[in-house]
Amino acid sequence: MKFTKLDYCQYLLSSQINYTITNLAEHLENISHDKINYYLRKEKLTPRLLWDNVKNLIVPDEDAYIIFDDTVIDKRFSEQIEIVRRQYSGNEHGIVRGIGIVSCIYVNPKTQKFWVIDYRIFDPENDGLTKIDHVKHMLQGLVYQKLLPFETVLMDTWYAVNNLMLYIDSLNKIYYCPLKTNRLVDDTFGQQKYKNIESLEWSNEDLECGKIIKIKAFPAEKKVNLFRVTISTDRTDYVATNDLSQSSTDVAQKVCKIRWKIEEFHREIKQLTGIESCQCRKARLQRNHIACAMLVWLRLKNLAYQTGQTIYKIKHNLLSNYLIQQLKRPDVHMSLI
Repeated sequence: MKFTKLDYCQYLLSSQINYTITNLAEHLENISHDKINYYLRKEKLTPRLLWDNVKNLIVPDEDAYIIFDDTVIDKRFSEQIEIVRRQYSGNEHGIVRGIGIVSCIYVNPKTQKFWVIDYRIFDPENDGLTKIDHVKHMLQGLVYQKLLPFETVLMDTWYAVNNLMLYIDSLNKIYYCPLKTNRLVDDTFGQQKYKNIESLEWSNEDLECGKIIKIKAFPAEKKVNLFRVTISTDRTDYVATNDLSQSSTDVAQKVCKIRWKIEEFHREIKQLTGIESCQCRKARLQRNHIACAMLVWLRLKNLAYQTGQTIYKIKHNLLSNYLIQQLKRPDVHMSLI
């Protein structure tokens, strides 16, 4: 009996808690643990498989948003997995052992629906690529191969570096990204020295409409619009965009809120697909497991869009259906003296 990626994806979709190969083998007839392990070791599932499955589900829009961000698959208790490395985790606000994934999602601004369309495993020891390199490669694929229409790129502070911002600009795309407060900028058009963003003075008009600045090491002709956006009582973001025609802090704030959809994606894929639960040591098995988890999230999300339910409801309904059947026809009958 042949074991395929469809079988493995079905397991990740159907299981509620345990996502190990051992557990899968215990619930299959005529399929051993070794056979599943052999399949995952010999197969090579890549991000192209994700694109092949998502491209016909996307509802494209000329004004669409592309969002990039990374997350860490927690492997703090795993000492032998090949692609695990120490890296910063935003969720933990510190360094953890894990597998870094840089993800790209596509957001339709009219429907607010979104799809994961690409991802990369952060493995600099083997491929020599930084997270910025991965984002550039995904952008190139979007513009020149996938040919998906979009207007704006959203990313967080970690990706707001000069070469990536200028690269997005060279593609004739708009970007919005918060800058670190120690970033050196000039709002005097060369009359004064560069200063930290936090040192800038803001008039009432600036607070409402933003201000044109130059970022240090940007080409002389490249200016950006900077907005001071209040996120909460103890947090203020300084959001830069190359769209100089945009003159509303409120609009900038609304655009930046869209970026949280990728946080929604990261939370859902971790809670519902078992993406963090693979215990295999070999890098290829981990990569294939991650690829299947991406496909499972895509399937659940598409069903959620079709039925109007949440992705959590669809997943948990599987357990609910099991309970209903057991209450009607229990496999183990309760007895009392």
